[in-house]
Formats: sequence, C-alpha cells, structure tokens
Amino acid sequence: MLGFELDFWDYATFATAALAGGAVILLFIWVAGLPGRIAIARKHPDAEAVKWMGWAGLLPTVLPWIQAFVWAFKPTDIVDIRRFPREEARAIDEDIAHLKGEPSVAAAPVRDAAAPRAPPHAGTKI
Repeated sequence: MLGFELDFWDYATFATAALAGGAVILLFIWVAGLPGRIAIARKHPDAEAVKWMGWAGLLPTVLPWIQAFVWAFKPTDIVDIRRFPREEARAIDEDIAHLKGEPSVAAAPVRDAAAPRAPPHAGTKI
C-alpha cells in the first residue's frame, strides 16, 4: 500500500471506528423516534403526526423535533365535538393499535348516556 503493513492495532482502530459510527446511527434513530414513542405511550390523539414530525424534525434542523417532543407531552384531555367521548376514545385506541402494529380493537356498539334504557325490571315477573 503506502510502504507499511497493517497490524492488529490498525484493525482494532478500524473496528472501533465502525462500532462508534454504528452507535451514532443507532442513537440518531432512537432520538428521532422518541417523540412518537412518547405520544403513543400517552395515547395522544395526534400520535402519528407527532411521530412523523419527530422523524422529519431532525433532518433539516432541530427545531421541528423540539416542537414534536413538546407536542408529545401536551395534555390530551380534548373534547372533539364531532364524536361522543366514548367514540373518540375508541377511535384513538384504534389509531394507537394501528401505530403499534397490533390488530384493531373490534368496534363494539356505543351506548350514549342520554339514550333511553329499559327499566331494570322490564321482562321480569313480579
């Protein structure tokens, strides 16, 4: 090559550099996915958006990643006026199951608290 031979320490140096480079890549992947994992664990209604913003946020600058990280901790006790609270909770659970790669929860019929119910003694003989 350049007039010298490679010995054990040269190969050890190359192996150490390769391991350090791999560790840096794994650390980048772990940090980039952190906001999304936090949002999924907290059952955030916008967990998928937080996940994508976390991944895309580290590429150009760090500011979108910081915003995704803060967004993952945002209080999630929102009320969506398009659905009743139980329907909204079920929709969020289905989205979270989809993001985790789990099968969706089967849709059970929703009973509204304001819906009329049969009296407890209906159909029984007294």
